[in-house]
Amino acid sequence: MYHEHPLRIMKYSMKNIWLLIFPLLRGATTLKFNASGFYAWISGAWKDVAILGIILLFGFVKWYFSRISITDTAVIHTDGLFFKITNSIPVENISAVTSERPFLFVPFKAMTFKCDTRAGVFKSTDMKLLVTTKVGEELMSHIPKPVVQGEEDDFPEPTVLSVLLFSAFFSSGFSGAIYIATFFYKGGDIAHDIVTNWIARLTETTAKISEELILGIPKTAIVIGTFFLAAWLLSFMINVLRYSRFRVSANEKYINVSCGITNRKEYRIRTEHINYTDLRQNLIMKICNAVSVNISCAGYGSDKNHLPVLLPMRKENNLGSGLEKIGISSEKKLDFRPGISGIMSYICIPFISVIAVFILYKAGCKYIPQLSQLLYFLLIMGEIPLVWLTIVKFAALFRSGITIDGDKIIVRCTKMTAFHTVIAENKKAVIVEVIQTPFQRIANKQCHLRIWFTAESTSRFTVKAISVEDAEKICNLL
Repeated sequence: MYHEHPLRIMKYSMKNIWLLIFPLLRGATTLKFNASGFYAWISGAWKDVAILGIILLFGFVKWYFSRISITDTAVIHTDGLFFKITNSIPVENISAVTSERPFLFVPFKAMTFKCDTRAGVFKSTDMKLLVTTKVGEELMSHIPKPVVQGEEDDFPEPTVLSVLLFSAFFSSGFSGAIYIATFFYKGGDIAHDIVTNWIARLTETTAKISEELILGIPKTAIVIGTFFLAAWLLSFMINVLRYSRFRVSANEKYINVSCGITNRKEYRIRTEHINYTDLRQNLIMKICNAVSVNISCAGYGSDKNHLPVLLPMRKENNLGSGLEKIGISSEKKLDFRPGISGIMSYICIPFISVIAVFILYKAGCKYIPQLSQLLYFLLIMGEIPLVWLTIVKFAALFRSGITIDGDKIIVRCTKMTAFHTVIAENKKAVIVEVIQTPFQRIANKQCHLRIWFTAESTSRFTVKAISVEDAEKICNLL
């Protein structure tokens, strides 16, 4: 029987912090800036100390009756004084355990322990405790750390460059921040010129006021653009700290992942509880033959600030044989692929959007010629992401497809501008949907195949323009 770390008393006490309103009210009514007022306040200070003591007492009682039991078959957490709540998690149902050691916890020998199963919704953590390092290590031992004794086929060790590239590509708004910053930098200058021309037509008596007004336009635009670049840079630096010292080891039953500098995290994952593996790429990574290997498993990547990455950045043709330990191979040829006749299913929306933006530009120049310079700038900034999306979707036509190899299924598709190669056991594909658009229904030769995998959150992947005959074969094989 164990207690949580004594630091938890402060956390529990914070729930009653609202009681401090009474000392604040007393101080506001009695404290005056003279000798008698100070004496009146200090003579009743024992009341303030009493309230602070009550707050800490509540926290202590809550901590004292929060107890942890560790057995060979279950991890049990009991909480409550009058109404006891017991959370018992069988060891065999644990999918992943996590330890977090922020640098502030190091002097106190404290760590956060998380335990997750495949139960629950919205990636919720099934058990979260603040414990001492000794108790945490005992809790973590329920999923043993895989011991690799110099095997050549172990997971390749991520390099510093791979972590930096991964942090750059997957920082929030990598391309968006640069795009928006460019928009404001250049757009500010254009807006300045347009407003200057318009204001110049006004009377000279307002020239001085107008000059002060328009000078602020490019400055504001530069500030906004700099803000977005700074936001991406901050996200990049946080990701570098988060994924540095990335280490992974695995055997047929367990995977151990550790990473982080200021907040050292360690994950231990039960291999059989992995829903699927997702090899992710964007277009630049695709051209460079680089890939990021991710997994879907309860408890890993459930934190919105941490991606479920297994290998940060690696050459697609040099993943190493370590992945084969957990039954992952991406070198299979696609058995079922979309036909070239299905090209419009992939590029229709972005291609039409490209044309629509150009038509709007021409119409704008015809009816508002004074804004032609601004409209041209908006045309360029609007066409860049649409043309990029069109290229991605065009490449997806030749890359997408499905392979069923024994008890494994491999799905290659795209989501927005990201390429995905999803590898899973057949039994993890829980729903298969065959969808036809009105145009496809007329010829009845093609359809879209959507496959849902087991996961705590939405995990559906769609391959477009598959022949109806191939769709029937896939459904029968699954």
